[in-house]
Amino acid sequence: MAAGKIKWIYLFILSLIWGSSFILIKKGLIGLSPLQVGAFRVIFAALFLILAGFKKIINLKFSQWKWIVVSGFVGSFFPIFLFSFAETKISSGIASILNAVTPLMTLVLGVLFFQDKMNGNKAIGVFVGLIGTAGLILSNASFNGSENYLYSLLGVLAAVCYAVNVNLLKRYLNDISALAVTAGCFTVLLVPALLILVWSGFFNENLSNIQLQQSVGFIAILGFLGTGVAMIMFNRLVQITNPVFTSSVTYTMPIIALGWGILDDEVFSLNQLIFAMLVIAGVLIVNRAKVISIKRKRKLA
Repeated sequence: MAAGKIKWIYLFILSLIWGSSFILIKKGLIGLSPLQVGAFRVIFAALFLILAGFKKIINLKFSQWKWIVVSGFVGSFFPIFLFSFAETKISSGIASILNAVTPLMTLVLGVLFFQDKMNGNKAIGVFVGLIGTAGLILSNASFNGSENYLYSLLGVLAAVCYAVNVNLLKRYLNDISALAVTAGCFTVLLVPALLILVWSGFFNENLSNIQLQQSVGFIAILGFLGTGVAMIMFNRLVQITNPVFTSSVTYTMPIIALGWGILDDEVFSLNQLIFAMLVIAGVLIVNRAKVISIKRKRKLA
């Protein structure tokens, strides 16, 4: 199939998978604790990626493992558990919007610590997006209770972790294939996740409980599809298309997540939806500014 057609299929499937991840976390929390949800998600993803990337893992150099370990914890381990705890108090739809803040945080941290440059359009995008984020957190707290304020911040902190990881990957692991990095990261995370699962008391529970089994099933789908299959598809999408098209998943993913939330009887206020649109608008402005900057550099080269 021609790349022009298959890219749309990849975009649709990725949006569906990643947009559905937040409702799967919510369903997993019905029968599992946040620690158990996070641990199982890491374990299932690790099993898939170790099998898929075993040949890549064994070819990694010893000197590369330092940053792979850091990337694993910052870019996967901590965010997975942060979102698990966040969704005990905030809706899956709101969690998806907070996740969409990642490109904004990536730019801000890149400018502050990794010597990236900020132009006027990028600054406007960050400003608009962060206003939307702050408004979303405050409106979520007023709509669902003041305790949700702190749990919303867990979602933002997860986005910050993702942003730090993007900059680390770009600076220290850019010459390694994405599959090798991802598989290596989850190889490192498998043992801590198993220890957390044991420590959480999972094996002392009634494992024949149907609700518990269903929750484990939802997280298995999330681990295998949301991390394993989606990662491979995203890497392929990067290869066959351009940055503008690839970044489209940032906007389409929350639409899927909000749709699942509405189907699951989640209620959103008008203020929440307005601020969510500001977040997406900010991300759009930043990504467009990046692409324009890249095109200018190419013309000058």
